[in-house]
Amino acid sequence: MSTYAAPLKDMRFVLNELAGLAEVAKLPGYEEATPDTVDAILEEAARFAAEVLDPLNRTGDVEGSKLADGSVRTPPGFRDAYRKFAQGGWNALPFGPEWGGQGLPKVVATPVDEMWTSANMSFSLCPLLTQGAVHALALRGSDALQKTFIPRMVAGEWTGTMNLTEPQAGSDLALVKTRAVREEDHYRISGQKIFITYGEHDFTEQIVHLVLARTPEAPEGTKGISLFVVPKFLVKPDGSLGERNGANCVSLEHKLGIHASPTAVMIYDNAAGYLVGQENQGLETMFIMMNAARFGVGLEGVAIAERAFQRALAFSKERLQGRDLASGGKTVPIIRHPDVRRMLMLMKAQTEAMRALAYVVAAAMDFAHREGDEDKRKQHQAFVDLMIPVVKGWCTETGIEVASLGIQVHGGMGFVEETGAAQYLRDARITTIYEGTTGIQATDLVGRKIAREGGATAKAWIASLKALDARLAAPELQGLRRQLAGGVQAISDCVDFIVAEKNPLSTLAGAVPFLKLMGIVAGGWQMARAALLCKKNLAAGKGDRSFLEAKLATARFYGDHVLVQAPSLRDTVVNGGDGVMALSEEQFLAA
Repeated sequence: MSTYAAPLKDMRFVLNELAGLAEVAKLPGYEEATPDTVDAILEEAARFAAEVLDPLNRTGDVEGSKLADGSVRTPPGFRDAYRKFAQGGWNALPFGPEWGGQGLPKVVATPVDEMWTSANMSFSLCPLLTQGAVHALALRGSDALQKTFIPRMVAGEWTGTMNLTEPQAGSDLALVKTRAVREEDHYRISGQKIFITYGEHDFTEQIVHLVLARTPEAPEGTKGISLFVVPKFLVKPDGSLGERNGANCVSLEHKLGIHASPTAVMIYDNAAGYLVGQENQGLETMFIMMNAARFGVGLEGVAIAERAFQRALAFSKERLQGRDLASGGKTVPIIRHPDVRRMLMLMKAQTEAMRALAYVVAAAMDFAHREGDEDKRKQHQAFVDLMIPVVKGWCTETGIEVASLGIQVHGGMGFVEETGAAQYLRDARITTIYEGTTGIQATDLVGRKIAREGGATAKAWIASLKALDARLAAPELQGLRRQLAGGVQAISDCVDFIVAEKNPLSTLAGAVPFLKLMGIVAGGWQMARAALLCKKNLAAGKGDRSFLEAKLATARFYGDHVLVQAPSLRDTVVNGGDGVMALSEEQFLAA
């Protein structure tokens, strides 16, 4: 079996050349993000991922987490790995110094988070959810709640969860029934929550649950949802843990993948809870967590694609099968065969395009948070809002595709669990469902992010893509130039269609194809930028020549094999709505 090695060369290239780390480091509070500091962080994170997390990935998948008498035991080695993770300060990386964090930019934390997920996705989910809970408390929690919970969560001493859905609700949170009854300075929470990642575990004694619930007087629907902190153990005034609260795990889900991550069914029985923000504004606060989590889940698509690619590449170099078609000579490694090479290039090109887009969006988050000019800050935030559903939806869908290609490269051995390729597909499959399905992301994209504002942000982005065209004048980039121009025109046509169309069923029927179109073109945008920078550096004799040549060739491949899908997706979005809704419900089953 191959072992995980963080793709540091590509990570550094994207951080420095595409995401603009040097400019991010000029923002107030980010001055510590110097090249030397960031390099040291990446090197140490790569070591931790390879030496501590990756060796537990396969055993964790086989062993899984187990529930006994209300307590969860994670697979052997996971608890010790988390202790090392917290002691190393990794949990504190993206949080402000006022909470004991390192205060580093999002764009620096992003490659580190990618490494955790590539090495061991099941493990990485615990800190991901804790980060979301901390962000929600930092923005909307009272001073008392912040001081009680945030420092311990940032230090990794306590972990956090998101408790959204219930058996009858699914993605429709308007159907949430968990009740919250006021009692003096707190509330009593009663109800059931499902799909709670790390809702119970043995990493830490305390678990801080953020729970959506309704007060008795709350209006119906999403306007009547409030958010509460419900700790596993009550916290005494001196900060020590008191008696056990009425929050209990009653079962663990039996899942297709991520077996080491305990996904709990939680019962809240008259549990003490503390209001976060205002009553009936819980969904708004929860979206703070969800947007951060959606970006994080999109990054999971990048990470699992990278890991699947690395394993497939290693196998293709070792597996001897078939003769060299060019020379008819002896049996050769399968990487010599054109179709295997095509699959590996699809895996590599799409993974690099996804990584570039994710890091660029992370940098925009930093500018939206710290940029001094208010108008520029709003522009960056508008770009982030437009791209979050794309990063979440396109990267996860593509991550599944890449993981599936990894199995195909292995051939029959890929279908055998012992080779490890199948685990990546099983683990990846949840990512298109987590934090809102691809359909929900696409609906958000065409509805809230484009139709509601008349396509203003999308059109501004399209204009920036068109401005890139003239720079792609080199003869060897003409194919990529044409393909990107076709993709930009396809998006422009679709945005005009979405803004003008009066029948919402028509736009929603093509929402997922449009999201895919956006992702493919956004990835092509980054690959074109990378190609230009590679040409510039090669001409100047700067950088690793082999890496730059490979990146340039990969960008051209992306244009020839991925970007070329854009015009057909445009036709699906603009013309395909009637076909989606053509059958009656009865006609789906031909008896």
